[in-house]
Amino acid sequence: MTSPAELEACAPAGTFVETVTSVTHYTDRLFHFHMTRPSGFRFRSGEFVMIGLMVGDKPVFRAYSIASPSWAEDLEFFSIKVPDGPLTSHLQQIKPGDAVLMRKKPTGTLVNDALVKGRRLYMFSTGTGIAPFASVIRDPETYEKFDELILTHSCREVAELKYGQDLVASVKEDEMLNELFDTSRLRLYNSVTRETFPFRGRITDLIESGKLFTDLDVPPLDPACDRAMICGSAEMLKDTKSLLEQAGLTEGANNRPAEFVIERAFAG
Repeated sequence: MTSPAELEACAPAGTFVETVTSVTHYTDRLFHFHMTRPSGFRFRSGEFVMIGLMVGDKPVFRAYSIASPSWAEDLEFFSIKVPDGPLTSHLQQIKPGDAVLMRKKPTGTLVNDALVKGRRLYMFSTGTGIAPFASVIRDPETYEKFDELILTHSCREVAELKYGQDLVASVKEDEMLNELFDTSRLRLYNSVTRETFPFRGRITDLIESGKLFTDLDVPPLDPACDRAMICGSAEMLKDTKSLLEQAGLTEGANNRPAEFVIERAFAG
């Protein structure tokens, strides 16, 4: 792979060149990496940014949710591996010391600003769609705005749940975070679709049947107190949005806060 010095020489205008500091491979389909954070780079927890590499003599970029919270010293990302993917076929080979390109402007709708205040925040995710919520659940503002946080993460196989499980465990065990807010208010609900597991099925089926709410011992969705963020495959986004609207929740945006928001830049 390319070193930071080598990449600096050919990096496109308007990009940062940052250094990979750690890489963790969870399965043959999923990996996680940290890299340096540019001086002066600011973002809101839950936003995404364009990450890239030079492939041949051309830069290739894709949208990646920033998994680290806005206050973190480094940047963290959770990625799928696509064997023939224009970017991920190369990105999955990175190792500490390698260089990565990043465009300078973060954006996105999975932010606290796009929701009106409520009692309970649901974060519905599938696969690597959990990444923006890794940021949101470590942001003090989230705990100021909502009394209870419920992170749902649905995958095909049990092994694919480990990133989210490790993440939530680390939040609950972090002394600094516990001084800032009550992490016992954060709950994780996992389900899988292809293996034996205590909770099985697509998250949309679990919402529609009411099993999700029974398992969590909470009332059904109520626009008066429930808020939601959604990140996952295109089909999951469409189906979850439909269920939330049936429950009376309204989609919001940065310039029009409401009861739920969707990240359409993500698909995975």
